[in-house]
Amino acid sequence: MKHLQFVRILFLLFFILSGYHSLSAQTNDTIFVAFWNMENLFDVVDDPVKDDAEFLPDGVKEWTAERLDKKLYNMARLIQSMNNENGPDVLGMCEVENKEVVQQMVDKFLNHKNYVVVHDDSPDNRGIDVTLIFDDDKFDLISSEGLLIELPDKYPTRNILHATLKTNNADTLHLFINHWPSRRGGENESKKNRIAAASVLRHKADKLFKNNADSRLIIMGDFNDEPGNTSILDTLNAAAFICENGEEPNDADFANPSLFNLAHQNYNEGNGSYKYRDDWNMLDQIIISNKMVQDYYCGSFTIYQPDFIVTHSGKFAGTPFPTYGGNRYLGGYSDHFPVFAKFILKGK
Repeated sequence: MKHLQFVRILFLLFFILSGYHSLSAQTNDTIFVAFWNMENLFDVVDDPVKDDAEFLPDGVKEWTAERLDKKLYNMARLIQSMNNENGPDVLGMCEVENKEVVQQMVDKFLNHKNYVVVHDDSPDNRGIDVTLIFDDDKFDLISSEGLLIELPDKYPTRNILHATLKTNNADTLHLFINHWPSRRGGENESKKNRIAAASVLRHKADKLFKNNADSRLIIMGDFNDEPGNTSILDTLNAAAFICENGEEPNDADFANPSLFNLAHQNYNEGNGSYKYRDDWNMLDQIIISNKMVQDYYCGSFTIYQPDFIVTHSGKFAGTPFPTYGGNRYLGGYSDHFPVFAKFILKGK
């Protein structure tokens, strides 16, 4: 009799614990968010309204269908390797010519997941735009828009892609994919252009916060500036966020709507996602609102550099293995390392 009662107690405990885990699965949703500069992901078709002549079969890069296929395979291999070989739930990309070339990669090499492509065709003269893919099993697309950036000299540049997603838990996420103007002409001479981009983004963030102070924002991109530069630290007003010994932040510390830069700790430590000459630059970043800080898996922000995308010899040892070195075809991946972060959405 005692044995039977003991079995019943074990069964009851199993039932309770099973119910608990099931409830947890319903109320908590873990998402893996990544960003990657795809380094000139062009198709091989001439676009008459874009300056894509460099990346055509008869262009200086001799960009052929075979080389494109190799590029798509390489990029998909890296993407698939993320998140314990499951691929990211959300991936922002820049230096992408159009939606079709990303869709080609998804259909051919990333069909293990139900990815949806969201793209924005911007005024950029070369047609290197920003794109987002997300797992349709975890999110619904509510809306998307391109935020136009007007530079002081009126030169056309990439839009900021704003996509609004709804999670299975009915949480709303505002994702912003960025590729801010380059430092061509010098960092100081060009910084006004990145300040202009930061102003557009900050204005949009303030509108969302005014409507809902608890808005969940995830801002990612290649900002062509580092976390300590004026455009990000002052204009965008993205404060440094550093996990202390992996501890979760105190909610009281993040009571007011604001933005926090997850890449700041790597920046402080001298790490970077892109190497220019002898200096590592922390150009690729993930910035979040205070509501997302409460969901952030502390310490998970990572510059992702698996061995197979690292150059292992020569003067560029330790840097990302790119597709080209100048006009010389190398058959690699990108000149940037991707970055990622993990979040556990805890409901309303």
